[in-house]
Amino acid sequence: MENAVTQWFGEAFSHLHPMLQQLHREGGTLTGRVQVEYGAGLAGWIGRRIATKTGAPQTTGMVGFCVEIRHSGDALQWNRTFESGAQMRSLFRPHGAFPGGYWSESTGDVELHLGVDIRDGGWRWVPRRCKLRGLPLPLWLVPRTHAYKMVVDDQYRFAVTLSLPVLGKLMGYAGDLRLT
Repeated sequence: MENAVTQWFGEAFSHLHPMLQQLHREGGTLTGRVQVEYGAGLAGWIGRRIATKTGAPQTTGMVGFCVEIRHSGDALQWNRTFESGAQMRSLFRPHGAFPGGYWSESTGDVELHLGVDIRDGGWRWVPRRCKLRGLPLPLWLVPRTHAYKMVVDDQYRFAVTLSLPVLGKLMGYAGDLRLT
């Protein structure tokens, strides 16, 4: 079934792991537990402020997590829910095509432009630009994002880490999820 994801990747879609291909042809809900972590000191304080905006728990440890992935002809939607019930919704719109194109992710006042790198069948986001309330920000001012999804032992490994130069890790969450 053609949708925004399959169209954007074109023939490169076949380089994704077959389970990721299925997820992005049909959509689905992934559930499981993720490990939430924060940096130390000022980095952790900043990470917790970001978490407040994204719905991530304020404490470290394993928590229940669910991400619903839906597609249409012109967008990709992710609805993330932590066990507290806090939600983070993201709408991704494709621009251009793989490998030179990008996805714009809108979450609240922030818009990220994210390229994609396919590595070992996984999908890794590559930040290219950031806008806050429509104004471009230099990437050196924006927390660095390391985010990916890949398949390991028939589970979807999902990870997001935010960091800043000098301060290091602000926050992150990662875990292995199953399609439900």
